[in-house]
Amino acid sequence: MVRRVAVIGAGAAGLASVKCCLEEGLEPTCFESSEDIGGVWRYTDSRASRRVSVYHSVITNTSKEMSCFSDFPFPQDFPSYLSHGLVLEYFRMYARHFDLLRHVRFQTTVLSVRKRPDFLASGQWEVVTEAGGVRESHVFDAVMVCTGHYQEPYLPLASFPGIESRFKGQCLHSREYRDEQEFRGKRVLVIGIGNTGGDLSVELSRVAAKVFLSTRSNTWVLSRVSDHGFPRDMVGTTRFNHLLDWLLPAALTRRIKFRKFNSWFNHTNYGLASSKSSKFKMIINEELPFCLLSGTVVLKPNVKEFTESSVVFEDGTTEENIDVVLFATGYNFSFPFLEESVGSAIDDNRSLYKCIFPPQLEKPTLAIIGLIQLTGSIMVGSEMQARWVTGVFAGWNKLPPPSRMMAEVLKSKPAVKRNPSERENLKMSFIGYVDKIAACAGVKPSVLRLLLTDPQLALAIFFGPCSPYQYRLVGRGSWSGARAAILSQWQRTLKPLRTRVLADTSDSSSSWCWMCLLALPAALTAGLVFSK
Repeated sequence: MVRRVAVIGAGAAGLASVKCCLEEGLEPTCFESSEDIGGVWRYTDSRASRRVSVYHSVITNTSKEMSCFSDFPFPQDFPSYLSHGLVLEYFRMYARHFDLLRHVRFQTTVLSVRKRPDFLASGQWEVVTEAGGVRESHVFDAVMVCTGHYQEPYLPLASFPGIESRFKGQCLHSREYRDEQEFRGKRVLVIGIGNTGGDLSVELSRVAAKVFLSTRSNTWVLSRVSDHGFPRDMVGTTRFNHLLDWLLPAALTRRIKFRKFNSWFNHTNYGLASSKSSKFKMIINEELPFCLLSGTVVLKPNVKEFTESSVVFEDGTTEENIDVVLFATGYNFSFPFLEESVGSAIDDNRSLYKCIFPPQLEKPTLAIIGLIQLTGSIMVGSEMQARWVTGVFAGWNKLPPPSRMMAEVLKSKPAVKRNPSERENLKMSFIGYVDKIAACAGVKPSVLRLLLTDPQLALAIFFGPCSPYQYRLVGRGSWSGARAAILSQWQRTLKPLRTRVLADTSDSSSSWCWMCLLALPAALTAGLVFSK
């Protein structure tokens, strides 16, 4: 019987896990190595700390309505896309509202998590912590690891001949970047075109003499702003679109998406991506196309080698007088505190049952929360994981036997460990994954049932944004405010924009309702499909 639960980390996943434990009547103790909550979203100017934090100018890539905890919307006056300061403020509000901080032990580092000698019978873990130089041993019935995957900088120097032996300029990882001022007047090479590489290239272009952005990937660049000025994820992440992706051939789906992406600007002309590419990544960046168009950022292919002050690219071109090389190459995750038999078996999230449970354990009392990459908010996915896991711990939800879990994992487990850029290509569908975990937890909404009992809500759920509130309509942990939150999400999105009221006050957010009514037959068909 699980009662006492150790939660490691007080970031978004850790806070959600503490709350979910409390909802299930469990007794959580959260260990946080730093002095405050927030995880990577708590910005710091210091580079001395080993703690990873966002850079100063970061803005969320997912909107507030699609990123909030499922029973705690962001304040309606918060903008749709948020700075790190507003995200951290929201975490503080969440922690205060649900009285979570009294369960957090700050400046306490977890040194080891090991099975107790009687683990086969009890499923218990011995957790050794250190605070103020004092070590302490604890016994817990279960452990939730919420340290995420932004832990150890991935710096592939061996892949770039000459950078260690010949190059005389400065070399650093994006983890060390705070703002652009120290790069003023310098010629900078950014390696890696993920969201971070794109953001930093744009920011550096305002002060650097020249910025070169090197990539080996085909990359589609998207804007946060979608049709009619609404957030992209609210328009695109819908159950209707998810159904189309499932019904249509993959090649046709890709063709439709590529045509949509190219409607903003032709990616082939910019050297970013070709519609014939089978492997590609997508990043969010409104300013990068203009920087490329204006020449303040120059796109280059993969690096071949470095000399003392120059870089040679694989296409044979050379750029001279490079002052700084900035690696935006991502992070590796690690769990150094887990005993070797457990930690060494986790290559990536596909080594885990449903990306959560180590399948080889005789007792399912260890869960890894937040080790996922989704096409939507990881925060929402992490909360759903925590809800299911605490239901398992409390005895409400059941897991299959270890042999079945292991068999499922082996079907998808990678043959070799992948680097962060390759894991980027393993992003899972936001709706597909969260729905799967919600079904396990018994909280997935039924479109067909709602069509019969609450058609207005059913249409909003099917054609509107797949926002987190949908997962609080039914099952354990249902929230009485979920329906109202879903039906008012467009109004909350527009509220912070109403700082200058015009004579035409028609509510453009209601136009989607007419589309819903016209598409009612499609919704009925979809309900039948998903109910099978």
